[in-house]
Amino acid sequence: MSKIQVMDEVLANKIAAGEVVEKTMNVVKELVENSIDAGSDEITIKLIDSGVKEIEVSDNGVGMDKDDAILAFSRHATSKLKELDDLFNIESLGFRGEALPSIASVSNVELKTSNGEEGTYLTMSGGKDLHVEVSDLVKGTTIRVKDLFYNTPVRLKYLKNLYVELANIIDYVNKMALSYPNIKFSLINNDKVLLDTDGSGDLLKVIYKIYGADVTKKMVEVSSENDDYYVHGYISYPEMSRSSRSSITTLVNGRVIKNNNLNKVIVDCYHTYIPKGKFPIIVLNIDVDPILIDINIHPTKMDIKFSKMDTLKTLVEKMVTDELEKLTLIPSANVRDTRSVNEVSVQLERAFSKNTYEEVIPKSESYEEIVLNFEVNDDNTKYEKDISNEEVIEEKEVKKENRIKKMIPRGVVFLTYIVAENEDGMYLIDQHAAAERINYEKTMKKIKEDKGIVDLLVPVKIELSYDEFLIIKDNFEELERYGFKTEEFGMNTIIVRTHPNWVMDEFSDECIRKAVDTVIEKKTLDFDQFVWRMAATQACRMSIKANDYISEEDQVFLLDELRKCDNPFTCPHGRPTIITYTKYELERMFKRS
Repeated sequence: MSKIQVMDEVLANKIAAGEVVEKTMNVVKELVENSIDAGSDEITIKLIDSGVKEIEVSDNGVGMDKDDAILAFSRHATSKLKELDDLFNIESLGFRGEALPSIASVSNVELKTSNGEEGTYLTMSGGKDLHVEVSDLVKGTTIRVKDLFYNTPVRLKYLKNLYVELANIIDYVNKMALSYPNIKFSLINNDKVLLDTDGSGDLLKVIYKIYGADVTKKMVEVSSENDDYYVHGYISYPEMSRSSRSSITTLVNGRVIKNNNLNKVIVDCYHTYIPKGKFPIIVLNIDVDPILIDINIHPTKMDIKFSKMDTLKTLVEKMVTDELEKLTLIPSANVRDTRSVNEVSVQLERAFSKNTYEEVIPKSESYEEIVLNFEVNDDNTKYEKDISNEEVIEEKEVKKENRIKKMIPRGVVFLTYIVAENEDGMYLIDQHAAAERINYEKTMKKIKEDKGIVDLLVPVKIELSYDEFLIIKDNFEELERYGFKTEEFGMNTIIVRTHPNWVMDEFSDECIRKAVDTVIEKKTLDFDQFVWRMAATQACRMSIKANDYISEEDQVFLLDELRKCDNPFTCPHGRPTIITYTKYELERMFKRS
């Protein structure tokens, strides 16, 4: 008897489910994508116990007839690919034909569908026991997945707790709502509404539903294009940063993707605006000819390859950088509504609370005022913002050397914060952060202008392991190109004879060793990142510190120099240099307004 046999179809589907269905979010993802591909403009996701007990996805799409409904649960059955050439021009979200049979093999499934002419109701248990009946003619499809992983207890055991599973689903549905603002999404868990968009096509309204009013008021619309890509969406002010990269939503032709190279470009644009470990809120949609991308990399279809990645990086970098340079980025010191800090946490708290959302987190006066500022017009397409009493400060494009109006210092508190004023309000300036920014930009200017090198009287000797030595030896020319002349000096040892002229003498050893460590870590010298780190370090050590005395003349000089900076709003590490209370905010706190 032959040892090699064709695998049973149910077994094959269970194995495929290991790639396609790892958690409840994967089930929701596959079903929602099918609904979108079916041309739906209303999609409702209902969960019981975060989807572990039941997931129901309903849509008003084109539906299926009886034969298609049965065939949809066969492996590799799809309506989205007809021939090989279609694989290189994919415009649908799904195309593999593996999702439905994989899901059905590890759950109990009910499907009700109609194309308006024929209605079908079918059930399956563990990928078997197919039962088909006639159903009503309401156009669309409803699929219900019950008891996920009931027949694969090992998989069920490794599901996360309900809180984590629901958080993953919320994050995914939020991103799909941002991808398709023209589709009305409803997400319900245990009869509690977690998300309900209106499908009007207004992306800013979807951002408001997900992130709240505080964030929405600090989002800026951007767009740019070249011969290959059209990029459009919203970026946040630096002050609206998050502690997770999940706040960066990148979409390609409506598909949610995760591309580390693209995310790195976006984060690098903010690298002196926000602290390390913080990330901006980004929603960027990239429209591109499908022939220029490859999404057939992983069954989840969230990874993607671009054939012209360099041109996309340049386009995104210039678009984000140019927009940040136009904005006045002085954060207000008023207390913010804490509910907008983490949108998923808020939705989870609503889902698992026995009380209503309003009872869990009482409305504050400030929240009611914010809501009034975002009332929807009768045509349900635009917001009316109340800009009276200087509530919303008009953003003005100003010259770089005058991005902040002249401020008059009035004193120092805690030997650290300069108190200043002008006609717009009161300012608090961190003297160390402000001096850091000034010294950093001076250092960067010197780096760009001064290409000279300094010969070291005593070369710096560095001993390395053998693998590190080989990496450095392969990069001798790269190091010398940037001013670090490096040579072999015996077994696994190098000496560095020069350094760039911009490196201060007291930092020369540290700078050289940092350059070598960077090459070892990155396999090459990422000069831009290296220069930024060293310039920031030098600026920090050159600057006046907190608790240092600063005279009134020095205060005037510091504020004037800060105004001349290209980015006077943050230190090179991303901490704010200045915050403000507007005149109106002060008067409101003292009940004068």
